[in-house]
Amino acid sequence: MSDRSNQKRPKGAPQRNFYGRFKGPGLAPAQQRYLDEDLAQLSPGPVSWEENPDRTPLDAQTLSGGKELWLEIGFGGGEHLIHQAQQNPDVRIIGAEPYINGVAMLLGKIRRSGVENLKIYPNDARDIFDVMPDAVISKAFLLYPDPWPKKRHHRRRFVTPDHLEPLARVMKRGAEFRVATDIGDYVRQALQEIPKAGFEWQATCAADWQTPWDDWISTRYEQKAIREGRPQHYLTFRRV
Repeated sequence: MSDRSNQKRPKGAPQRNFYGRFKGPGLAPAQQRYLDEDLAQLSPGPVSWEENPDRTPLDAQTLSGGKELWLEIGFGGGEHLIHQAQQNPDVRIIGAEPYINGVAMLLGKIRRSGVENLKIYPNDARDIFDVMPDAVISKAFLLYPDPWPKKRHHRRRFVTPDHLEPLARVMKRGAEFRVATDIGDYVRQALQEIPKAGFEWQATCAADWQTPWDDWISTRYEQKAIREGRPQHYLTFRRV
């Protein structure tokens, strides 16, 4: 377990365990430059406990920039996030990703693509939920999250009340929540837990969860799963 967040948080901050990597092998010089030069200006606002120890809520208008607001939780290398930003220039999208190597990869993609409607928080998405107003997110994505395949680790998955309840609070009524995974047991837990948090599964036939969304772009994680012969699942929920 890595728990960078708890090590830095001030007295009174909740003791949240974060399971996963914050940093991998050394960054390339260009990637470190992207982090140094670009990351701060792409912040969604004072989200971290260091910047906002009182957890003062962010202003909804400032957060969204007057646009429809979407959220991607754990964007990996950022392929899907860039794709959605390009296809939806009138939408602002926040990406939350604690793995700094993935953040650096995304920053390089932002420079090359020129998209201007992204904001990035390089840490635990629960920090954003703490300070986000109610009912501001119109669409959220959870794409190929860490599967934590061992049964004793299932409580580490995102599809648990600790994550889903605050996510539900910040999503608008009727907002769409997309989940993609190649792990059958993750589907089981998602279908069991997500409706409890106030979402309704939208599938009416098998094709609804076997077929990707019309605006989907296949990510590196999906391509790896396909090569290894694992079936893909595309789950769509609505906030009710």
